[in-house]
Amino acid sequence: MTPDLRWQPSSPAPPPEPWSGGGPTIPGWLEERLFDQRIVMIRGPLTGPAASAIAAALLTLDAAGPEPVQLHVASSGGDLNAAHAVIDVMDAMAAPVHAVVTSEAGGAVLAVLAAAGRRSAYRHARFKLVEPRAAGVTGTADEVAAAAGQHLRELEEVVLRLVEVTGQSRSRIEDDLSAGRVLSAAEARDYGLIDEIVGKA
Repeated sequence: MTPDLRWQPSSPAPPPEPWSGGGPTIPGWLEERLFDQRIVMIRGPLTGPAASAIAAALLTLDAAGPEPVQLHVASSGGDLNAAHAVIDVMDAMAAPVHAVVTSEAGGAVLAVLAAAGRRSAYRHARFKLVEPRAAGVTGTADEVAAAAGQHLRELEEVVLRLVEVTGQSRSRIEDDLSAGRVLSAAEARDYGLIDEIVGKA
């Protein structure tokens, strides 16, 4: 009997579409429709490869026109270096970026949220203030120490950006990040993380 070569379970899964971040794959036609509507998604952990894909999508849309780009966020966190890669692109864009938290935002992704010109969230979105983690570092003691120092400097940038957009004191931001404080959408609005809640009350 001739084997059916159309189905090969050992074949690797196709990579996610370039503008979707690193989350679960959704149909390509839907990704294209979202991209045509100038929507970029952060789904799942914000890793280096995901940040590169998101940055490329943002740059492409920025070059295509000055209309706002919507950044839909559903991520509990990720690498701090990856977040800064996305933030640097957002800061350099001519087109404004409007972030919408669709389910959750936490860790390093909060810094990306803070970089957006306008920030909103759905009613049941959740926010977790927690210190962003650093990417794994190996090497000599001096190399590890240097990497730790760099991480602390980048973490300070995150704190200062959160202070700027929320109006909270630096000490309160640092305390909340250390404690891992969780906020509802309404609490995040009162805190200053977002400007408005999308949907009916």
